[in-house]
Amino acid sequence: MQVEELLKPFPIKEFHPFPRALMGPGAHELIGPEAKKLGFRRTLVMTTGLRGSDTVHKIAESMKYHGLEVVVYDKVESNPKDYNVMDAVALYQENKCDSFVSIGGGSSHDACKGARISVAHDGRNVNDFEGFNKSENPRNPPHIAVSTTAGTGSETSWAYVITDTTTDPDNPHKYVAFDDASVATLAIDDPTLYYDCPLDYTAQCGFDVLAHASEPYVSRLNFPPSLGNALHAIKLTARHLREAVWNGQDLAGREGMMYAQYIAAQAFNSGGLGIIHSISHAVSAFYDTHHGLNNAIALPRVWAFNMPAHYERFADIAQAMGVDTHGMTKVRAAEAALAAGIRLLRDVGIPEKFTDVQQDTYSKNRLGQGPTQFYQQAKEIKGDAGDVDRITHHVLGDACTPGNAKECTFETVRPVVEHCMTGDLDDLLG
Repeated sequence: MQVEELLKPFPIKEFHPFPRALMGPGAHELIGPEAKKLGFRRTLVMTTGLRGSDTVHKIAESMKYHGLEVVVYDKVESNPKDYNVMDAVALYQENKCDSFVSIGGGSSHDACKGARISVAHDGRNVNDFEGFNKSENPRNPPHIAVSTTAGTGSETSWAYVITDTTTDPDNPHKYVAFDDASVATLAIDDPTLYYDCPLDYTAQCGFDVLAHASEPYVSRLNFPPSLGNALHAIKLTARHLREAVWNGQDLAGREGMMYAQYIAAQAFNSGGLGIIHSISHAVSAFYDTHHGLNNAIALPRVWAFNMPAHYERFADIAQAMGVDTHGMTKVRAAEAALAAGIRLLRDVGIPEKFTDVQQDTYSKNRLGQGPTQFYQQAKEIKGDAGDVDRITHHVLGDACTPGNAKECTFETVRPVVEHCMTGDLDDLLG
């Protein structure tokens, strides 16, 4: 079902499935036995490599101990590219694998979802499946998704995001594919695997969670089964993100964010997203910057843009973020939510506008690194009029945009994008 169909008056709202999940400290030790129960024999492990940790090695060795054959593809990039997916598909077919395990954050899980869909269609290009339920074969290889970050919630959602670098190499396009056939077979969320996550990366992933939670809460889809999860995920993020960032070995903080990211993804799974994500997709398409960082920079601007359409919902968000709204009007309370969001962004040390992001700004920065010529030449975010225009056009074509709380046109969205590029957050606080 297309988003445009969902937005018609008196729509039939569609609830999308979640996979089974094992959650909590030590859950990752069950991967081997669970894989055997699911019939895995020769498994392709897809990962970014998790530089600086031995997580992948430990999990692979545990799987081997339980009698499984393991082939590793560890070249998944941040903002996974179409060629990452197709290289993994070729390795899967070459080694006659029968199953997948993804280890990492949303990049690993999304690339793996795309690879499974491609494998189920005899290796067709993953870009053929952009859109809503474009796959034609509902049966694809089983998949265990093991999360090492508290961010995307891809291990429980029906969405995966891929950057198309080949259709038009001079104009990369980051798209969302929504497909019920892509849902993982089993999700593993173990907060002890988050201990090695860099603190700046923890902060950025946390704002991906806040975007996942807040966008369905104010979405035009207005899907009631999503609203409770969305609001509780906001509450958990406001309560736990600071401690997860500034005390990365704190189990309570890491576990709190584990649950926040999981239920936030379940909220957007059927409740929709908006232009926080659309702006993030556009910026990473052109600059390969981290998705969570992009969401963090866009979030306050989009909240300010959307508030006139949903003051009451933003007042609820303020309460969930710990603001005492007693005696406030709904408008004042909504404005307090915005102030709380900006305070959280500053407390966890995230850059405040896109032109602040340089090659050495954060630990997983890929500005100007390639591997394609397009990305090698994108060494700094310009933020000029041409940049704002191409990002705005990308936003208007993004699958998340129709769910935004307010109607989006080039004329209304362009100032939001421009402020994300060069504007001062204090301007939003009146």
